[in-house]
Amino acid sequence: MQHGSLHKALSRLRGKLKLRPVGLSLLLNHGTSWSKEGKCAHRSDEESRLVSLVAHSGSVCAFACCCVHLGVVSCSVHISISLAQGILERLDAGEIVIGDGGFVFALEKRGYVKAGPWTPEAAAEHPEAVRQLHREFLRAGSTVMQTFTFYASDDKLENRGHTQRFTGRQINEAACDLAREVANEGDALVAGGVSQTPAYLSCKSEDEVKATFKKQIDVFVQKKVDFLIAEYFEHVEEAEWAVQVLKTTGMPVAATLCIGPEGDLNGVSPGDCAVKLVKAGAQIVGVNCHFDPVTCVKTVKLMKEGVEKAGLKAHFMSQPLAYHTPDCNCQGFIDLPEFPFSLEPRILTRWDMQKYAREAYNAGIRYIGGCCGFEPYHIRALAEELKHGSWGSGLEMHTKPWVRARARRDYWENLKPASGRPFCPSMATPDGWGVTKGHADLMQQKEATSEEQLKALFDKASKGH
Repeated sequence: MQHGSLHKALSRLRGKLKLRPVGLSLLLNHGTSWSKEGKCAHRSDEESRLVSLVAHSGSVCAFACCCVHLGVVSCSVHISISLAQGILERLDAGEIVIGDGGFVFALEKRGYVKAGPWTPEAAAEHPEAVRQLHREFLRAGSTVMQTFTFYASDDKLENRGHTQRFTGRQINEAACDLAREVANEGDALVAGGVSQTPAYLSCKSEDEVKATFKKQIDVFVQKKVDFLIAEYFEHVEEAEWAVQVLKTTGMPVAATLCIGPEGDLNGVSPGDCAVKLVKAGAQIVGVNCHFDPVTCVKTVKLMKEGVEKAGLKAHFMSQPLAYHTPDCNCQGFIDLPEFPFSLEPRILTRWDMQKYAREAYNAGIRYIGGCCGFEPYHIRALAEELKHGSWGSGLEMHTKPWVRARARRDYWENLKPASGRPFCPSMATPDGWGVTKGHADLMQQKEATSEEQLKALFDKASKGH
């Protein structure tokens, strides 16, 4: 096949439409034609090949499909107008926005972040690691690439004897470039983030704290991120100051506090915190980190009630921990004796995440993501619950019949997973069907597992084999 002619055809299309390419992929599929919408006509000829181009300019999106069949190039073009490009437009249109996960914890486990400072030098020092994690979150379903700029203020980078190898500006610039690069590989937005500062905790003046935020947002403006997030604030006062600075850019602003139902560390209630943030200029408010999904959804509900009672309007977001924290006090998981190196027994399963996604949605939250402990597979669970509707249907193809018997939603919804630890609540009872090579239930087939076969397995499982 001559790919050159295909690329020339697409280049002519791109030039004619004056569009900026987002992604160009050669799909070398034998026997199948394809369109952006899904299934299309089928070809049996193995000489057929397909190439697609997706491009956009502002709210205009174009999709071109060019097929080579027996040396003949044919192209079809689809142009659509999208009214939901920016974060506020997407939320106003009712779209579910899937956030990403916790970079500092994920990269610390991979050897790129130092526990304790939790600072993001890896964006400048190990860009390949940060890029890859962005890409995994994107592939899992994230529609926001948040810059890895948590604790990227100069005062934090040099805090408590931490050796400053890069300036805040260098880290923020590198983080923006990486987030944008990966966001352009899919339909994702870039959010520039600032977080609480040592300056505030050290009782510096309002002007000094705001100057710290200003340094970061200057880079975000220069790099043209899509919106801004003030995240991880224990005190609503500092969060207000951050929002006020972020609003000077004219970009959409989100603000999240790391608080539970008891409110911030000064005792300001979640409802009052939310009102203060909205009045400061935040269009999206909510919580992130410190608490598990159950606690965070409860807290955002209280914030939503406060905003509505005050006659204000806002969108709401939740980016909790991926750890169960029913025993936390008002400061969250940091006070747990397991923090930070023994939290793994508390990790949420992907099925816990699907439940969280649904409960957050039912509470009126439309920006749903995660924070510390969230890995790409957790984000995948959110996307599966809210966008794809997949509950492990691939298990229908598993070789073991007792695993095929788990290819149903109710099994995973009702499962109480054991920890495998003697002093945890329970141990698992393994499925022991006693079948092996030669048994009828273990015989493989080319065809998909039928509904009748699945029903027989479900019935067998419910009767205890």
